[in-house]
Amino acid sequence: MRFEIMRLDDVDGTPVDTTVVDAASVNRIVQQAAAIGQRLWIRPAETPAS
Repeated sequence: MRFEIMRLDDVDGTPVDTTVVDAASVNRIVQQAAAIGQRLWIRPAETPAS
């Protein structure tokens, strides 16, 4: 499964940048964000219709 992770602006919470990662990478990214107090929004990535 893949997840979309958006880094949020500290002031108004708007998305600053977005990346799509596999499930194995989510924990590492969350740990890094927590260490510096960064706000994230994580949701399942949309998959293209087949």
